[in-house]
Amino acid sequence: MIINLLLITLCCIIIWRASDGFEAASEFLGRNLTDGVRGATINAIGSSMPELFTTFWFLFALQDRDGFASGIGTTAGSAIFNGMIIPAIVILAVLGYGLAKRVTVSKKVILRDGITLILAELVLIFLITGTSLEWWHGLILMCVYGIYVTMMLFNMSDSTNEEDENDEEDEQEEDDKPGFLKSLLILDLESAFIRSKIGTVNAWTLLVVAMLIIGGSCALLVYACEGFAHQLGIHTYFVAVILASAATSVPDTIISYRDAMNGEYDDAVANALGSNIFDVCFALGLPLFIYTMMYGPIHMSPDTVENITELRIILLLSTVLAFVIYIWGDSMGRIKAFLLLAIYFLFTFFIASKAYGAEWAIEFGGVLRGFIG
Repeated sequence: MIINLLLITLCCIIIWRASDGFEAASEFLGRNLTDGVRGATINAIGSSMPELFTTFWFLFALQDRDGFASGIGTTAGSAIFNGMIIPAIVILAVLGYGLAKRVTVSKKVILRDGITLILAELVLIFLITGTSLEWWHGLILMCVYGIYVTMMLFNMSDSTNEEDENDEEDEQEEDDKPGFLKSLLILDLESAFIRSKIGTVNAWTLLVVAMLIIGGSCALLVYACEGFAHQLGIHTYFVAVILASAATSVPDTIISYRDAMNGEYDDAVANALGSNIFDVCFALGLPLFIYTMMYGPIHMSPDTVENITELRIILLLSTVLAFVIYIWGDSMGRIKAFLLLAIYFLFTFFIASKAYGAEWAIEFGGVLRGFIG
């Protein structure tokens, strides 16, 4: 058990370090996007790569219904983590360090991404019904995300950043960086692949290498979660909802934290909400589409249908509640942060109780399923 927990912790560190390199590359490649759009698209996609890879590995390693349950557990659990924990951390960090007396986020950003996320979750609820999943379920989910990104880019105002016209950034001192091998060993990918100045070629190289490392660490994460669940005597799904989702949300948390420390509150929140849209639509839709195209429909057991139905309802209800908390009032303070933390604590308590068959959790799950008949 301790070994598996250590492996999960190691995966968190590797994902975090590799995601730093992915972030550096993606920020350069998306440098002409405006702040709110960059946070909701480039930053969100970059920080959500772990969810995508983890869902892939769960589905293809565990196969069929067990893999899908754990995959949707990772994406939905990560979405709930992003919506509750990340904004709470941002608020408490900004106020705790005295960087601002209040955290103010554009209502336009909250309305745009919050409403889109709620609509995406409604699609997920009404799309995945019955006991079988087909390739077109995944395709529809991906199309929803495609529409969202298209609208974001179409409505984006012209970037005022004129410093990127030469397709390169300012030269950095190579002498201050560790050697290539040492950089790789400590997973400082940016220093390893960008020795002096960043351009299109080394940015894409950095992006690909970071994705490969993230993918490998997510495979290890799946293995560790499966082993940990076996030792606890519970279904892998429950470990995926809590531990795998939290581990894959590390990059989202760090990116939003950095944005907040730089005073970019819109991007900090847009990254969390945009990541959730990516998780619900693409990180779940793409693996589902590829798997069913290769192996045919996924047939879910009654237990799987029960668990993922409850999770989808909790995801929607928590998102709506968080949206109300975000939009209520002119700013976000400690009270809102503690409310968000309380919601996440109640969510994890329910999942843990359901994993061990607590009577109250089973009864409450029945109430949740009653929302959609």
